[in-house]
Amino acid sequence: MDTIGARWRKSSKSGTNGGDCVEVADNLPGRVLVRDTKDRDGGTLAFGLDAWRAFVTLARRH
Repeated sequence: MDTIGARWRKSSKSGTNGGDCVEVADNLPGRVLVRDTKDRDGGTLAFGLDAWRAFVTLARRH
């Protein structure tokens, strides 16, 4: 998967659990990338914008 140009960021809440979190790159056109902070070379998931927005909306409710 091409991740060139991805600007990765961690959740602002990642410090509350020892830094074990995911990183998100949402600056690429039409997709959002997600990877494990502890294993950055272990794989990257890609989501379409609508799927990512639906996930975030649901996560905020819980």
